[in-house]
Parts: sequence; structure tokens; C-alpha cells
Amino acid sequence: MNLSRSGICCGIAAPVIWLSLIGLAGAMRPEFSHSYQYISELGERGSVTEIPMRYIGFGFAGFLYLCFALALPATLCEGWRAALLATLIGLDGIGRIGAGVFACDPGCDGLSSSQELHRLFAMTGFSAAILAALACGIIFRRHPWLSILSIYSIGSGLLATTLLLLMTWEANPIQTPGLFEHLATGVLSIWTLVFAVCLLRGSALSDE
Repeated sequence: MNLSRSGICCGIAAPVIWLSLIGLAGAMRPEFSHSYQYISELGERGSVTEIPMRYIGFGFAGFLYLCFALALPATLCEGWRAALLATLIGLDGIGRIGAGVFACDPGCDGLSSSQELHRLFAMTGFSAAILAALACGIIFRRHPWLSILSIYSIGSGLLATTLLLLMTWEANPIQTPGLFEHLATGVLSIWTLVFAVCLLRGSALSDE
């Protein structure tokens, strides 16, 4: 398996590991509410799920996103378009790694520098992932492999944006911020998985 295809496989593994860690860490903490609590609280300082969530969920999965990003230019051969998409997915990976390095305070409502840096990196990762989905849908709408994903990619980016806005809307009558965050990361994770699978299939066809 060449390096490019290995990088694409990282793009398949990364969202699976991320979503699996959320489910596993949540199961390890029966008191945790996926509807009312943020994902970051699974990696908060002092919790029983801090180590697996910080270093596997955020750190290792973020590293796999970086590997996926590095494989995109050689896989797509689309010049600046591939470079732009790779940069955005790479920023998503960096955001995840940074969010793992700087854990949030208990309850994720503290004022420590670690808490602020965690929030910054998490925001960077979410924003980059949304922009990656939107960019993929717009700039690759005529690509032989990816045109079929155009509407899906744009829809995923817009849906994730809407969910994050609902999460932060203080006047939202549905006071379940954790649920909106979980749904947003689920939408973006599934998009990454579908995108990587399409790339792997397209790459295999081009090698025949």
C-alpha cells in the first residue's frame, strides 16, 4: 500500500476512532449526559476518562486527520484546490491535538489558561472541518470522483453550522447544548468518513 492510500485509510480510521471514543468514554461515566454535557467534559482534568479521551480521542485521532490531509494533494492532483482542502483538514487535526494537549477544567467552565486554549483549539477544529466540507462541495463539484458528493458536502457543512449555532444560542428553548454538539461532530465525522471512502475507491479505480 503506497503512502497516499495509507493516508486515505487514516481518514477512514480517524472519525471512527473519534466517535467510538465518545461512546466508550460516555459508557465509562454513567452520570455523563450526552444531551446536556459537552464532549470536552469527557476529557476534563481529573475524570476517569481523561487519559483515553485526551490522548486517543483528541490526540491520536487528530494525528490521523493530519496524515489524511498530507495524502490529499498527491491523491487529488488538483493544485491549489487540493492544497486548500488539505490545509483545512490539517487545521482540523491540529485543533483536535491542541484540544487534547490542553484539557478543559472540570465542567469546562473554568477560567484557567488551559481551559481557554482548549476552547480555542476546539473552535479552530470545528471551524476548519465545516469549511472543509463546504470547500469540498464547491470546488470539486466537477471532479470525476467527488462531484457526486457536492450537495452532500455542502449540506453537511451547513447542517453542522446550524447545530453549533443552536448549541451556543442562549435563548434556545431546547436547552440541550451537548446534544447539538454531539450531532454536529457526528455530521462532520460521517462526512469525513464518506469522503475518505470515496477517495479510496476512486484511487483504486484510477490504478486499474
